Amino acid sequence: MPKKKNEHKEINKELFSFIAGSPSCYHTVSSAAKIFETAGFERLYEGECRDLKAGKGYFVVRNDSSVIAFRAPGKKPESFKIISSHSDSPCFKLKPNPELKADAYVTLNTEKYGGPLISPWFDRPLGLAGRVTVAGDGCIYTKLFDVGRDILMLPSLAIHMDRDANKGHEFKLQKELTPVFTGAKSGKNVKEMIARTAGVKEADIIDMDAVVYCRSAATVWGADEEFISAPRLDDLQCVYSAVKALCSSSGCETAVNMCCIFNNEEVGSLSMQGADSSFLSDTLERIAFSFGLGRDEFLAATSKSFHVSADNGHSVHPNYPEKSDPANRPVMNGGVLIKRNASEKYTTDSVSAGIFKMICKKTGVPFQDYVNHSDIPGGSTLGNISNAHVSMHSVDIGAAQFAMHSPYESAGAFDSLYLFKAMKCFYEADICADKDRFEIVF
Repeated sequence: MPKKKNEHKEINKELFSFIAGSPSCYHTVSSAAKIFETAGFERLYEGECRDLKAGKGYFVVRNDSSVIAFRAPGKKPESFKIISSHSDSPCFKLKPNPELKADAYVTLNTEKYGGPLISPWFDRPLGLAGRVTVAGDGCIYTKLFDVGRDILMLPSLAIHMDRDANKGHEFKLQKELTPVFTGAKSGKNVKEMIARTAGVKEADIIDMDAVVYCRSAATVWGADEEFISAPRLDDLQCVYSAVKALCSSSGCETAVNMCCIFNNEEVGSLSMQGADSSFLSDTLERIAFSFGLGRDEFLAATSKSFHVSADNGHSVHPNYPEKSDPANRPVMNGGVLIKRNASEKYTTDSVSAGIFKMICKKTGVPFQDYVNHSDIPGGSTLGNISNAHVSMHSVDIGAAQFAMHSPYESAGAFDSLYLFKAMKCFYEADICADKDRFEIVF
């Protein structure tokens, strides 16, 4: 438990505010960028050449939905220390021409993004957020929007009309995942509402990326207030912890501290801004070249580097204990998960796990080993995908949670603090591969 009694409460309050301001991947990156700017980081643009200054913080955004922030070292960089997480969460995206007439109602045509747990989306307040692409003055530009109130609902079919509903139900996405927007006689249209929210003319919107999101407020619960629930804890709990850790940590003399937030993890990272893109490798190379490293020096630096892939994992479920590994039983508030998988879905091995365990021990953060039940395969995340482009020692970590991919998830009230402390210690430690061993200086 934390030494300061209310330390975990303070970071959860900050996390809840961050989540509330991040209803879409675009807002997540915008929220992170504002924190970086407040901390004195300067924004860079990929289309401009760079002249980086030693010891200064920078960040670069790609396609409004991924961001890489870094603090330049005091001297010529010899390695990179990276924490990556993802900005997106499972949800439902609006299709073009979304209004559908359904008797006396207007519903919105959506398609599934990622692998959401569908049933909890029903009968709860839903919002609309994303970005619009606007034409004006001979160019196009994007603006974020959030309608900012309860605007949609997915009503369940009453039990009287489906007596077998509690015996299991396979959802027909095209038929059932069209939330009610308004009454047919209201005359309102969703594009006009989005334009007004974005502060642009409806006629100037030429396209949009709009998502349906859960508007239920975050809360603290449990007999000892030991649990938290909120939308999008996967992966905004890791995102916020990493952003806060980078901004709170001191720089290193010879290592570049980096915080990467990638989009599209939930759909395989196959995009120009995903972990399977060139975003990380491009940024690493441009940092190296700005400090005068040659190609051979750059490759030597990456070989000495370390990557922390941060994405939440599953707690043992009290009602389904058989779904977890029989010997490794991670729980919420039990500390940071160190995740591994024999099929290399996670990057952790004994070396990288050992390094991260030393970091946790140094700062007094508990940790837990996480593996999947052998009959229940897990999915890939950021580390192994980005490692295919820029290979380095890597560990997969996260916080234990309930109901992953539900619109409203639960986690431990102390785990945000544990994540932050471990990540901050990682950034402030001197970690470097030296031939056949790693040197770690705290």
